[in-house]
Amino acid sequence: MRTITYSQAIYETMREEMARDPNVILIGEDVGTFGGVWGVSSDLMKLFGEDRVRDTPISETAIIGAALGAAMMGLRPIAEIMFGDFLPVAGDQLVNQLAKARYMSGGKAKVPVTVRVTTGAPGSAAAQHSQSPEGWYMNVPGLKIAVPATPADAKGLLRTAIRGEDPVLFFEHKMLYATKGEVPEDPDFAVPFGQAAIRREGHDVTIVAIGGMLPKALEAADMLAREGIAAEIVDPRTLVPLDKATIIASVHKTGRVVIVHEAHKRLGPGAEIAAMLAEEAIGYLDGPIVRVAAKNVPLPYSPELENFVLPQTQDIAEAARGLATRKL
Repeated sequence: MRTITYSQAIYETMREEMARDPNVILIGEDVGTFGGVWGVSSDLMKLFGEDRVRDTPISETAIIGAALGAAMMGLRPIAEIMFGDFLPVAGDQLVNQLAKARYMSGGKAKVPVTVRVTTGAPGSAAAQHSQSPEGWYMNVPGLKIAVPATPADAKGLLRTAIRGEDPVLFFEHKMLYATKGEVPEDPDFAVPFGQAAIRREGHDVTIVAIGGMLPKALEAADMLAREGIAAEIVDPRTLVPLDKATIIASVHKTGRVVIVHEAHKRLGPGAEIAAMLAEEAIGYLDGPIVRVAAKNVPLPYSPELENFVLPQTQDIAEAARGLATRKL
């Protein structure tokens, strides 16, 4: 199987789906002529023309509103929001229009909109370009939320999103774009929503690692293995729908769980997972549910302060070690 980057996997999927289905379009700030600020849309405008790849004004409200209207008229828009920090600018379009249109029409209006959003801290981008807002939208019925952590999942989940009939927030961590992994060449390769992946088998403690935290969780697991602690790594892959069964089965096996995400700790996605485990798996737990996440302060510009605020590999290892060695 060939090895490509996370960024290439996303580009390749958009190119393949646009070639397969003339109703798939791409809109967003600088996605066309410039090829996207992250270079992900590359030469798509040259390949498919300005009618299907459109640069928009700097207006997140217009981007989401246009995507919604296009979807209700039969197209399958991919709408790129350059930074997840700016999703709230389109808050009404997202929360009151995009998420509710299918329900309020009794299912007559399908809304196959894929909103590609960058998330996470790329390094010294400061408070307004470094946030991880995935958890904000878990509270909104009608939106599906994908958080791919590998190139294969970036491709497989994006294809599922584009071919689906519901709006999807597709969060791409900026620090994952350059990561590499094996990706199938099958033009129909897809990853279903709501199926978590076990990235590493273990029996001492479960680490649920969301999105960009997966590489750090795997590094922490390597550190722990050298100490004789076997950590099991669960990658949810989607937050809505959430694969509760896989997470609960892992916790049943290990009796301990650490939930890791880059979003702020207070009411981050880990809070929902922790609440679910408290309701449905409390009898399996031999210790407290521990969350490792960003501290509840705006993201600093200073590299030293940013590293202090964001969860690091050592933080994950310490949390898992504390649980695994905890006396019953």
